[in-house]
Amino acid sequence: MKKRNAVFTTVNLIVLLFCVAFANAQNIDINILRDINVGRNKNLDPTFKTVTNSAVPISIATPIIIYSVGLIKKDSTIKNQAVFIGEAFLVNGFITLALKRAIKRDRPFETYPDIDQASSSLGESFPSGHTSLAFATATSLSLAYPKWYVIAPSFVWASTVGYSRMHLGVHYPSDVVAGAIIGSGSAYLSYKVNKWINKKRSRKGQLTLDNP
Repeated sequence: MKKRNAVFTTVNLIVLLFCVAFANAQNIDINILRDINVGRNKNLDPTFKTVTNSAVPISIATPIIIYSVGLIKKDSTIKNQAVFIGEAFLVNGFITLALKRAIKRDRPFETYPDIDQASSSLGESFPSGHTSLAFATATSLSLAYPKWYVIAPSFVWASTVGYSRMHLGVHYPSDVVAGAIIGSGSAYLSYKVNKWINKKRSRKGQLTLDNP
């Protein structure tokens, strides 16, 4: 009986601590968003709208342009890099959409009337789709071309996309952070899978050459 009561007390304590931590996290989330959105410089809204709207076209155009260059140059390496970037785009899209459907978090302006929605938005809030897309593109591009002049502008752009989502009042900071992690993680996962597949193919090809 005493053990049962102890377990019951422990479970209740854990639930209570979780609720307190969640409430505090939510408070921090909305407070940061208010600092960014409510007192923002509205003259910058058009600039941030342009940045936020660039996420989808740039992410779609990047693998297409790189693959086209590969075709023109007849370079299979460039084409493979384009395919990898396209795969990262698809993996990220699947994970982001699945999480949005599973968690179904309301947009901040739906819950807090003082948050000013300065851009249109579709679907659920968590995670930020624009941010995950931008970071998937930035990370996959940086892995394919690990040069500072590729990495630096890619991540500056992706980070600005993430910030724009908060500036425009359509995402919480936690949505943006989660989007950045999911986007980068999707690209890295795709990179590792591609590396493993290519290694397996090269081994198979070597075995064929050794045993004609």
